[in-house]
Formats: sequence, structure tokens, C-alpha cells
Amino acid sequence: MPPLHDIAHLAHIELLTHKPEESLDFFVRYLGMTENGSSGDSVFLRAWDDYENTTIKLTAAAQPGVGRTNFRASTPEALQRRVAAIEATGLGKGWQDGDPGYGPVYVFTDPDGHEMGVYYETEWYRPEGDLKPALKNQAQAYPGRGVSVRRIDHINYLGVNPQENRDFFVDTLGAMTTEQIVLDSGEIAGTWTTFTNQGYNAVWTKDKTGTPGRLHHISFAVDSRDDIIRAADLALEHGVHIETGPHKHTIQQSFFLYVWEPAGNRIELDNPAARLVFAPDWQPIDWSEAERAKGQAWGLQTISTFHTHGTPPVEVRE
Repeated sequence: MPPLHDIAHLAHIELLTHKPEESLDFFVRYLGMTENGSSGDSVFLRAWDDYENTTIKLTAAAQPGVGRTNFRASTPEALQRRVAAIEATGLGKGWQDGDPGYGPVYVFTDPDGHEMGVYYETEWYRPEGDLKPALKNQAQAYPGRGVSVRRIDHINYLGVNPQENRDFFVDTLGAMTTEQIVLDSGEIAGTWTTFTNQGYNAVWTKDKTGTPGRLHHISFAVDSRDDIIRAADLALEHGVHIETGPHKHTIQQSFFLYVWEPAGNRIELDNPAARLVFAPDWQPIDWSEAERAKGQAWGLQTISTFHTHGTPPVEVRE
């Protein structure tokens, strides 16, 4: 089933941290993001080529994890259609005021309990002074600081039942499944979905602790593989924990580096390698247990913490 296109794209994500000052330094100094205002316990940050005001809403909280994930609808009419579909599932929570620069947002959850919002009204970012780019088809001047991430790429949730969450996104929001991990038992252990011609915007992978509502990682796109390698060198200089990589994924083929920000939230730096899905009749690519046991594309074994670490942290029992 092709994407319905009522959802235009993954927009901005609220990330929770119990170390707000250290996390803010990570996003500004290491990732090279730009601070763009604050409200209460939250600071708004943006990647330099995202067209909206906010990429990450960094919120001080008792423990790390993901707050609300926001999606922009393609039209006001599309927003109303998706709200009606969500309400029919019983997972809707109702309308709320949006963050600064955004209109009303309809808040809901996926079956796993991750909070989400969908909206249409938005203000485009208007850079001033040194942030004004030389090229007017660019959202902001290149910061030249740290990794200098270009845009938000995707979010990967941990889910108790990835298939149930996948079906919700496909049936209710109009997403398309591009790839998935199918265990020998037939259970779906991971599923990659998209609203656009990107290979994936939202992912669910099996939470082996059985805990709902957790985060595996959020990912930022950079322009080249060289940027990923440079990000690894910068991580050493900044004392950032490197979990795994640089390397190439088998699923979706992106070149990657995984690091942990100070609160423990996993961050991926990702070069998507321009792999796009144009086929309207795309059929999901299934990966078996045996195929996944081979590790990543060039043989790097998947690190054990990939299957146990998430936020908020929970006790892992063998």
C-alpha cells in the first residue's frame, strides 16, 4: 500500500533529560544545533536546514526518554481526516495549543503509549543576522560547529508489539512499510515505516524488557560519510560515549554512528546515502533471524546494548 500522503513528514521531537545543562551543551556544541528560544523547562533547538522553527524540544524531566513526537499534516483537510481516523481508534487525547510558532496540535498515542501530535499550521523559520544563509533556498546558514547536523531524519521507538504499532501507522496515519525483521516464529521484531519517499521516518523494534513507551534512538542526517567519520573524531574530543560505528547498516543501507547524549538518550548520526523509495507498489523487504545474525552490512556484529539499552532505563533481566 503506498503512503496516503495525509502526513507530510516527521516534524519535531520532544526529548526528555534529567541533565538539562549537559544535554543542551551536547546538542549545541557537539551536534552543532542552534538554540531558538525557550519556554518553562524546555529549550527549542533546530538543525540548520529544517524549515520549521524547532527540530528538538529539549525538556528537563525526572528521567530521560521521548516526550511528544510531532508530525505535520499535508493540508488542513488532511489533518481533519487523520484526526477522525485517530479518534475512531480510541487513542486520541484531544486538541492542545502547539509550541511557539505552531498552531493547534491533536495529541494521541500509538498502541505502545508513545505520545504523538499532528498539526498543520506552522511558521517557517526566518533567520536573521549571522544565521541568514548566502543561498535563499537554504533554511539557515551552515553553523560550522561540531557535527553540524542538517535535519532530523527518523525516530526509532522500542515497542512491546512492533506489528501492532506498524499497523496503526499504516491503517490510521497512512504510512507505508518498507522493511521489517521477521523472526522464525513469524513475529515481527522490527518494522520500518515511511510517509514520504525516504526509506523510513518511524521505526519500532522489539523491547525485550516488555516495557511500553520507551525510546531506542533519534537520528539526524548529515551530508556525507566523511561527516560521520568526523563525528566519531569529534566525539572523542568532546568525551561523548560512542556505542557503535562508524559502519553501514544492512537494513536501509545508511552509514551510521551511534552515541549517547549525557542523559543516556541514544542518538544516531546518519548518512542516508540518498536511498529513496519511489515505487507506489513497493513490497516490504523481510529480513530473517539468520540474515540479521550476520550483523551489519560489512560484518560488524550488532552490539549487545542495542537490544537492552533504551530510555527511560529499566532493569534488564536475563
